[in-house]
Amino acid sequence: MEVADQTIDNKGRNQALAHDSTVFSQLLKVLPRHEFQAAAVRHHRGRNLRAMSRWNQFLALSVAHLTGRTSLRDLVANFEAQIRKLYHLGGRAITRSSLARVNRDQPASLFEEIFHKLLARTQRHAPGHRFRFKGKLFSLDASLIELTASLFPWAKYQATKGAIKIHVGLDHDGYLPAFLTVTEGKQHEIHWARALELPAGSVVVFDRGFYDYQLFHRLNQKKIRFVTRLKRDIPYTVLDRRQVRPGSGLTSDQTIRLQGRKALSYGLVLRRVGYRDPQTGRHYVFLTNATDLAASTIAQLYQERWKIELFFKWIKQNLKIKSFLGTSSNAILSQLWVALCVYLLLAYLHFLAANGWSMRQLLRLLQLNLFERRGLADLLKPPDTSSPPAPAQLALEIA
Repeated sequence: MEVADQTIDNKGRNQALAHDSTVFSQLLKVLPRHEFQAAAVRHHRGRNLRAMSRWNQFLALSVAHLTGRTSLRDLVANFEAQIRKLYHLGGRAITRSSLARVNRDQPASLFEEIFHKLLARTQRHAPGHRFRFKGKLFSLDASLIELTASLFPWAKYQATKGAIKIHVGLDHDGYLPAFLTVTEGKQHEIHWARALELPAGSVVVFDRGFYDYQLFHRLNQKKIRFVTRLKRDIPYTVLDRRQVRPGSGLTSDQTIRLQGRKALSYGLVLRRVGYRDPQTGRHYVFLTNATDLAASTIAQLYQERWKIELFFKWIKQNLKIKSFLGTSSNAILSQLWVALCVYLLLAYLHFLAANGWSMRQLLRLLQLNLFERRGLADLLKPPDTSSPPAPAQLALEIA
């Protein structure tokens, strides 16, 4: 059993932790210090670090995301105010210049490796997706983070704008970012999607931004089922029609052969499913190679794609990935990868706690108690609703 599991499940040990270990310290138990140090050696550049270690950098950037710090001055002041409670974690006082220098000069690839270590641990506790079929379910999408071109000239996207792009393959077992790459804003997501090594037997869902005959052919060859939307005015020939159940919202279920020179070169024979949303009245036409799934499941799978939109929205609203502590590409990548590590730490805690709280509620709870010396098990207990709250507690709830 891992250390973080013990922290939550072992009540006796948890009581001891409450006296000498902060909530932040317990949260980081899932990331053994010796593993981090070994990775830091592999990703070191230049002379030995004296004023600032990579571990201290990770602590500082994690605190920035968990407490909402938006500037180096604000972060350093907050870190210094809590330095006594960070001592047992190996935290040391930092300065703006040393943190800025390490963010700029030391490879962000360290935090990318840490992200993948945390991902493997978190996936072991993730619940399965909500569909009955066997195999993984992934959603693919990309999201821009806009930057000021004058401050970030290396990320030029348009004449007066800069941007970077986050490409994500979301695993619907727990809604975790299983595949993730950060590129310049100009990089089209289709190039990233073609290079993905998805497991055979999985299902992948994506929007029309990934509409690409080469990608469809590649997925067919690897026995990976996909669901997307058919582009308008795409020529095709109907080879077979199947009946659809009245009142289900389904309007058609056909086998088609895509026409056009490129499509014919790949010999693409696919399934076309029409669906009208009963709530909005909007009509959708889906394209898939999944012949073993019900037509209604195809429509539900595309609706499930909305979860990746919610993932992007969550990290942008709750983690500090729109205001940056440096202007170099390495500093931005460091901050982004640490933000995604923090997301995985929260997800890990969310899966183990199983108390019905949302990720946002969990984050708010941690923000209020991050440097408190109390046990995680007590902190994550669902509120006791068996008796009415005391007047002072009631006043706080109303406020």
